[in-house]
Amino acid sequence: MAKLEEIETEEHGETTMSIKMRRKKKKYSIIIPTYNERLNIALVIYLVFKHLQDFEFEVIIVDDGSPDGTQDVIKQLQNVYGEDRVLLRARPKKLGLGTAYYHGIKHASGDFIIIMDADLSHHPKYLPSFIRKQMETGASIVTGTRYVRNGGVHGWNLIRKLTSRGANVLAQTLLWPGVSDLTGSFRLYERKAFEDIISSVVSKGYVFQMEMIVRASRKGYHIEEVPITFVDRVYGSSKLGGSEILEYLEGLVYLLITT
Repeated sequence: MAKLEEIETEEHGETTMSIKMRRKKKKYSIIIPTYNERLNIALVIYLVFKHLQDFEFEVIIVDDGSPDGTQDVIKQLQNVYGEDRVLLRARPKKLGLGTAYYHGIKHASGDFIIIMDADLSHHPKYLPSFIRKQMETGASIVTGTRYVRNGGVHGWNLIRKLTSRGANVLAQTLLWPGVSDLTGSFRLYERKAFEDIISSVVSKGYVFQMEMIVRASRKGYHIEEVPITFVDRVYGSSKLGGSEILEYLEGLVYLLITT
């Protein structure tokens, strides 16, 4: 297996040893916004540490005043993994998804920023694939996609699948962003790119992810995709509702006019 891995990496001009050396030089800051994720966050963190044991990283959890005890669980995780590896950067109340990333990056020390959800819909097993893709291509952004070969969705009913797919097709037709999944929130950014793009983003809620990727495309950033299987949350309730769908449509019109 080691020989095969070395052969495969040599095809891209690097040996396994050289990639390992590059891993040590880069640090990854994983920003995870939370609200009422007490039942999920411990497993998410465990899986992050399991799948990124060969990399230098920190996890920054931005909790928006969860009343269910999420922060108590995070403090227990800090006792296990260390406060320098699991950082709790709480806020008093829900202030929007986009502002959670603004808040998180203020406390990030990594060369790269990874954003992901806390509800287990984004499996940490894909994180090494994101990092490898970035190393191989030099991309400024690597985004997870449900809509290419080997990608998919598990746990959604037909109506929700059609809604999601239709929303992406509509955005593709109107905005031409050059990626297949605009609303996904599982991504790796080069830090400088993240800071540049987020400084020009207006949206704070559900449309934030779409605006980030559209503005990145307009600015000419190199974007790569990695297929993922999105799994609907097992514990807790979804934050997606009618108001988010309306917000999406309004955001689509806004980006059509301004980009």
